[in-house]
Amino acid sequence: MLDFVGNANAQYDFEHKFRALVGKTHTSIEKEIEDEFPHLPLGCSIILEKKAKEAILRNIREATGFNRSQLIAKIRSFTLNSTLPLTLRNFLEFNRLELPLLYKKGSWKRLLAAAGMIADFAEPQEKELTRFMTQRLLQCNSYSYLNFIRRLIREDWEIAKPTAVEEILLLMLHYDIWREAGPNLGYKTLAQSVAILRKNPVMISELDELVDYLMDQIDFVERDIELPFPCPLKLHSRYNRDQILTALGLHTFEKASSNREGVALNKELNVEALFITLKKSEKEYSPTTLYDDYAINEYLFHWQSQNATSPESTKGQSYLKHQELDKTILLFVREQNDDEYGNTMSYVFLGDANFMKSSGSKPMNIEWRLNEPMPAYLWKETRKLAVG
Repeated sequence: MLDFVGNANAQYDFEHKFRALVGKTHTSIEKEIEDEFPHLPLGCSIILEKKAKEAILRNIREATGFNRSQLIAKIRSFTLNSTLPLTLRNFLEFNRLELPLLYKKGSWKRLLAAAGMIADFAEPQEKELTRFMTQRLLQCNSYSYLNFIRRLIREDWEIAKPTAVEEILLLMLHYDIWREAGPNLGYKTLAQSVAILRKNPVMISELDELVDYLMDQIDFVERDIELPFPCPLKLHSRYNRDQILTALGLHTFEKASSNREGVALNKELNVEALFITLKKSEKEYSPTTLYDDYAINEYLFHWQSQNATSPESTKGQSYLKHQELDKTILLFVREQNDDEYGNTMSYVFLGDANFMKSSGSKPMNIEWRLNEPMPAYLWKETRKLAVG
């Protein structure tokens, strides 16, 4: 039994997205079914009876059986079926395979070694670099950040006299790879924590391939933003929470921020980041954190504060009077917690915003006006939340 639940305005988008869904690999569809189709258009859902769901999943698994052994077999047979060099890009394109699915089975170099296509290897930071590439970088579409990593690789992990922005980019990379403050890992300097990657030539060669591939997939032009402090973030690029906390000075080399909330304030820089997840579920959020956040148009965004915030509170006043207080408000928005492959989604940087009006108390409902319009694809997704 398959039921469509949604409003009339959403039906066309539902049909379009579901056709796109069935065009994906069977592994992606399996994930969608297991998680009850979290990536359908907002306002729509598919309801499957338990027995129907189990039968469909069983049929998919029996029909495909995509596993690591089969992937390794494809790698071994590549040179028999193609005259192209066996590279990450060529393998993905020849087999019409999505990168996240390959990375579910391991790093590219480890798969090559398992297939006997390169010599086996043992490198000290293989675990950390594998995690960095197969999880963190997959969500990255910032051309400037990826280009910075490529530059580091090709300059042997050393930049002479880095600028203030380059220092921040180095720290972003540190947290992307290590996920901890430097002293906790025994590193005395940021340069030391990065330079140690030289000891991993095989994994770094994969990183070089991956960065090139990801840069070629970017289909928009990121834009600079003027802020009252050095900041490497670019408008409309995606960043994970650690990258954002680093860019806003909350992660330092000496100490990592413990922030896990929907807002992050740096009092010294007088800047506050609003982390917004559009599509929430009761399974992932408690009733007290199911905030009502959505776009009104390309410039206006409706945001709901934390439940304890009232217009009279210090926090509420800092929003109402942020321009008088020279406080910078930055919006970071993502569609949902995880993508269709189970990877944590990064946030799209929408830039700085100005207070327009508010209503209510505990929580406050605030309309922010962006200084730059949000990307068209994100506006198309978010506007559905405002319906009804």
